[in-house]
Amino acid sequence: MHNLEKKYITLLINKCLNFTNTKSVLINYYEENRPFIKKLVRALEKLGIKDIYLDEENPYQYHELLTKSTKEITNDPYFHKDAYREYALKKANFLFLKGEYPGLMDDLDVKKVALANKLALASKEDFYAKQKLNQVPWCIACLPNKTWAKALFPRAHNSYAKLFKLIASFCLLNEKDPCKAWDLYQASNRKLVAKLNKLHIKTLHYTNSLGTDFKVSLSPDAIWCGVGNDTLCIVNLPSYEIFTSPDYRSGEGIIYTSKPLYHHNQKIEGIYLKFKKGQVIAYGAKTGEKLLKSLITSEANMAYLGEIALVDRTSPIAQSGITLGTTLLDENAACHIALGEGFPECLKDALTLNDTELLEKGLNVAKNHVDMMIGTPDLKIEAETFKGKKVTIFVDGKFDI
Repeated sequence: MHNLEKKYITLLINKCLNFTNTKSVLINYYEENRPFIKKLVRALEKLGIKDIYLDEENPYQYHELLTKSTKEITNDPYFHKDAYREYALKKANFLFLKGEYPGLMDDLDVKKVALANKLALASKEDFYAKQKLNQVPWCIACLPNKTWAKALFPRAHNSYAKLFKLIASFCLLNEKDPCKAWDLYQASNRKLVAKLNKLHIKTLHYTNSLGTDFKVSLSPDAIWCGVGNDTLCIVNLPSYEIFTSPDYRSGEGIIYTSKPLYHHNQKIEGIYLKFKKGQVIAYGAKTGEKLLKSLITSEANMAYLGEIALVDRTSPIAQSGITLGTTLLDENAACHIALGEGFPECLKDALTLNDTELLEKGLNVAKNHVDMMIGTPDLKIEAETFKGKKVTIFVDGKFDI
């Protein structure tokens, strides 16, 4: 464990942070992970990084907050974090080290959860504005906790160690030099991204045995991106996806999810979404339908797509065969879509456009971004290029370009 922790800290510092233009960093984490954070801070200080802001959270106190009245929640200091504005203006590094607490929020009113999510986003607007334009180095990575580990491995002698080792394997920490291993993977990823961009895809058609039958269009200026294209640092660790933002006005057909969605420690399972002219016009879920409704109806543009992502079923996370219960990991086990905010980096020359101009170009603009996994072992994706050529790019859940 000690060696894996040391490797993880080295990887986070060297591949997920970038101190070329800043010597500041804000680290968000859960109280339970304080021992790991102390080691990370010591490593940063040895490198001469002194401006380190620690944003520590306690999920149980957060749960207690959401049992209070709407007025108390709205006025609570938790949702007034000036440090995010201060460090965004510094263009500091932002590192989010997250884990899950399964079932913790199940007894809460979904309207209060939705309100809290809205307030949390609003309290960090300055950061999100710069994040959207790639103006700050940022990364979200996983750290295990005992509650999450026990839920995944209830019979394991040391479930925490088992989960940490599993996450370590996803992050390539078992390699002799994890940083070099990620360099090699990024180089391979760049080649695949280049192939997709060279095709100049106009439409994609998804089908599988779950019943998914969905078509979506891309802008002529659409750009596919991946972990190999991140200019500042790796923003999601681990990351095995290649993604773009579709024309949000174009989705037609029906999608069925292949894995549960865990949103703020609440579970939504068995989702279906029916699209017409890009908009979700019907939806449902076997569990968590009220929460799904609150996500889709929270604002007008949450009923439209902001992302489509391709993930080969040979990814280390997919090969584990385990649903981890956190989007950061589960989205790297299967192809997925996301409702809400699109990515300006996925549209040529879009980083300088305002929201109105982005929408005119077909890029969705929203306050939130919610990923849903749709990939299966039999997923097939057929593409048509802007030159009218038909190409199959995904067969049996794997790239086939």
